[in-house]
Amino acid sequence: MKLTEILRGVDIVEISGDAGTGISGIAYDSRKVTPGNLFVAVRGEHTDGHDFIGDAIKKGAVAILHDKDIKSDGLRTRIKGEHKARDLDGPTVIRVNNSREALAIVSNNFFMRPSHRLSVIGVTGTNGKTTTAYIIKSIIEAWDRKTGLTGTIQHMLPDEVREARHTTPESLEFQGLLHNMLASGCTHVVSEISSHALSQRRIDGTVFSAAVFTNLTRDHLDFHKTMENYFMSKTRLFTGLLDENAPAVINSDDPWGRKLIETLSGNVLTYGLGTDADIMATDIASSFDGLRFKIVMRGRKHSVTSPLTGLPNVYNILSSAAAATALGVPWSVILDGIKKAGTITGRFEKVDAGQGFLAIVDYAHTEDALERLIYTARGLTKGKIITVFGCGGDRDRGKREVMGSIATRLSDSVIITSDNPRSEDPEKIIREIVSGAVRKNYLIEADRREAIKRSVMMASDGDVVLVAGKGHEVYQEIKGERFEFSDRKILEETISRLINNI
Repeated sequence: MKLTEILRGVDIVEISGDAGTGISGIAYDSRKVTPGNLFVAVRGEHTDGHDFIGDAIKKGAVAILHDKDIKSDGLRTRIKGEHKARDLDGPTVIRVNNSREALAIVSNNFFMRPSHRLSVIGVTGTNGKTTTAYIIKSIIEAWDRKTGLTGTIQHMLPDEVREARHTTPESLEFQGLLHNMLASGCTHVVSEISSHALSQRRIDGTVFSAAVFTNLTRDHLDFHKTMENYFMSKTRLFTGLLDENAPAVINSDDPWGRKLIETLSGNVLTYGLGTDADIMATDIASSFDGLRFKIVMRGRKHSVTSPLTGLPNVYNILSSAAAATALGVPWSVILDGIKKAGTITGRFEKVDAGQGFLAIVDYAHTEDALERLIYTARGLTKGKIITVFGCGGDRDRGKREVMGSIATRLSDSVIITSDNPRSEDPEKIIREIVSGAVRKNYLIEADRREAIKRSVMMASDGDVVLVAGKGHEVYQEIKGERFEFSDRKILEETISRLINNI
């Protein structure tokens, strides 16, 4: 593809060299550059792509896109020096105002704007994104449409599942996924959209056919600093990327959802338990076996059966049904898709090894998610609730004390342990959690494996053991290294050993 085509729509400050040069691919990581590539120098949290321009040229980059003053920082000298040393014509050099914004545009152009030929449904919010995305996918597949998914657990193509390192990939990978899904015959794609992705403009250029707002509670304030900033990043999906006639499906029971509704003038469809919502739930019954309730929309009632459990999943089902009906899916298909959507890995996932108590693995890693998790468990049993949890290192410290308060207030017993401590001292994180404890119904076990084992030993028939925080993750990150670790696997093995007296 010609560079001029790839640069269409980019806010260019200056360009030198041949704008008509052919481009074989795009890279923003110099280690991945191959001959004929456009290298985009992006500034990250820990490294600056501008420092690796020389490496990119060595590897054969024929065009460099950057957003620095190359005269003042010596970049021009390094570029000239590198291509002179190789006796080559210099690469085409494009200066822009913002490399990250430009990366999204050139990626979208390179992959020929796949969202224009797909129906892309975006799901954003603090909690519930993953489950909602999987339910929507199940509904659309029940409608006989081939559907892809990008999200926290994995990226799903029709014949391939890829590991997800981020909820929403960088723009180059995201547009590449959409392109591959389109080539694989997908007509629809459901995408979890993170606040980081929206703030860092990873999905700019994507046109969404529908968007869902689940809720907004405290999270990622290490990145966003304030809840208002966090909220504003979420709103970009609805104010800048949503097709003008596409539905915005919003939780009207959530205060930030109501604030979002006030800012929008287009096609808004609300859901919730309140009577003022466009789509509501009544007659809710939740048990170990799942949910039964009625969806009410425009005076009509639809009976729902789902293997999912708890009030949070009522909201997830409502939002999915609302999005589907706005896309024209018949109600008979919607109800069938809801029924077929099974438990999502690490989302109120039951671990059954023949024990007499309920064991649950859940991704709850925010104060709101932890509170909802424990309330859901309380509604399922008259026995004790034993909660195992920790907080991640190098992340928002403000929620640690609050989560300590919630866990000790709502659980019968709590084991405070490590999550992903990353570069922080696990004992320090635990002390900050303990500072919020409102009852002395907790014990401390920094070793997460031992904490899970102790919770199993404490449980009796009819109790509920909740292992919260990591959910689907199969690693624990300590001091920059990832070690194999699965809450589910450890819980299952521990219960089996207990039952078999091993």
